[in-house]
Amino acid sequence: MAKTSPEERKAYIITGPTSGIGYRTALELAKHGTVILAGRDQGKLDLVGETIERAGGHAVPVVCDLSDPASVRRAAAEIAALGLPLAGLVNNAGTGQMRATKNAQGWDTVFAVNHLGPFALTEALLPRLPDGAHVVFVCSGVEDPERRPAVIAGFRGGRYISAEASARGEWKPGGSAIPGGDAYATSKQCELAAALAFARETPRLRVNAVEPGFSPGTGLSRDANAFLRFLAKYVLAPLAPFIRYWSTPARAGKVITNVLLNEPGTGVYYDERGKPMLGSALVRDPEFQDRVVAETRALLSTVRA
Repeated sequence: MAKTSPEERKAYIITGPTSGIGYRTALELAKHGTVILAGRDQGKLDLVGETIERAGGHAVPVVCDLSDPASVRRAAAEIAALGLPLAGLVNNAGTGQMRATKNAQGWDTVFAVNHLGPFALTEALLPRLPDGAHVVFVCSGVEDPERRPAVIAGFRGGRYISAEASARGEWKPGGSAIPGGDAYATSKQCELAAALAFARETPRLRVNAVEPGFSPGTGLSRDANAFLRFLAKYVLAPLAPFIRYWSTPARAGKVITNVLLNEPGTGVYYDERGKPMLGSALVRDPEFQDRVVAETRALLSTVRA
């Protein structure tokens, strides 16, 4: 039997594939087709691509800075121009910062990377995805003010005022004492709201979300001090498989891949074990979902291509 050429294999796009959960998910996806690696660092993308190629897979790197909507649109156009049979998109890339920074538009970087970027990429690629294709958003349970492990960790849920306020780095008062906690929780709440809204708006696709579990030592901890990074990587990470709500990049990669390839439904939020879960009461409200989507579209429309 003749081997399938790279041009004939199903192609799966993943953002943030150079470390942590994204890296492990990219390796899993490479077992099933061509992987389009979307990230901001060309050198790191090339290294992941070489790893996949050595294992007999096929990868295509595409530079995409999710903090910059113009870069996202260029990346989407480049992906479309590849002419590959697109079958799925994993919006995995995310960031958390203890000290707020701004993107090129002067918007909060965490909100831009975690919500605005994935939103813009998904909207740009939706017309290119065939009926039945899958889209997965990698979200976080910290958006829910009632989720016990998140509350114990110090989060107080999403603090959404509006898309414009979030872009300015403004959140409802009374939030988390964790530096950057409100920005992260709010951005992830908006990401989940958008995923559920996309599922309703585009029933020809299967749009779902995954809470991958807490994975100590991933790239999200890179803004912490050296001691906390050491603690996360060498003390907490080995314990993760044995603690409820915790996970590892390898395990999360398998769950995300399974949801992308095999789950038949749409508009479902999965936990770290791949079982359906509920988001916050607010994020489950279709009116809130529609509001987030409408305000996000209006904000992104102010950025020139």
